[in-house]
Amino acid sequence: MSELLVVPALLAYGEAAFAYAGELRGPGLAGRLATWGVRLGWIAQTALLVGQATSADGFPWGTWAGALNLFVWLVVGAYLIWGCRPRYRLLGLAVMPVAAFLLGLAWVGGGTGLEQGDDTGIVLAIHVGLMLAGFASLTLSAGMAGLYVWQERRLKRHAPRVLRVRVPPLDALDRLAARGVLAGLGLLAVGIAAGASRFERGDLDAAMVVTFAILAVYAMLLLLRHEGWRGRRAALLNLCGFALVAIVLPITHFSQ
Repeated sequence: MSELLVVPALLAYGEAAFAYAGELRGPGLAGRLATWGVRLGWIAQTALLVGQATSADGFPWGTWAGALNLFVWLVVGAYLIWGCRPRYRLLGLAVMPVAAFLLGLAWVGGGTGLEQGDDTGIVLAIHVGLMLAGFASLTLSAGMAGLYVWQERRLKRHAPRVLRVRVPPLDALDRLAARGVLAGLGLLAVGIAAGASRFERGDLDAAMVVTFAILAVYAMLLLLRHEGWRGRRAALLNLCGFALVAIVLPITHFSQ
């Protein structure tokens, strides 16, 4: 039964990832088709999550595959805030291929079933939800940072199609990336506070160490921005911080 929801979502995300490449040739039908693919895929995945929540006996996203399912939904939902605007469509080139891949991985890992769940308490469920929302915000912020670096390089090289491709102003990307970092840090901080009761004094595992390292890197980014680090330097530091999220975090958080 879950395949009736996850397959359409996966196909729609895949179509969007492919169609967004058409925006590199200029705005047109490909970008509009990609946007509708994201919308329809997100609606299908939302229905899947609702089905999981209503049919599960407990928290349905406590496994690594279930967490990936919820994470993808949060990332795509956050992207839709800006992605429907023509100037922000190219952000989908960074977001949608990753979303399609991770949703497929969650499906293979069994995280999209309608009759799954565990006896995770409400506090831990809130902790997981807030942490995933924080990482989703950092993911979208990194996408904006990557788009900033790409567009700045094209402008410096006077790329022949630089004016044909709709991209937000560099200042707007810089500001939105910083806001995404700030929102992500806030969500992570609240999530850590919500889950603090699970740990006894002196109980520190690899997941907590990596999470605090991520907080430190992004907090340093905001501090350096306050001291004048803007533009390319801030974008590159943002991408370095995201390397911890993309590479180290799955090993420590989703290894069980």
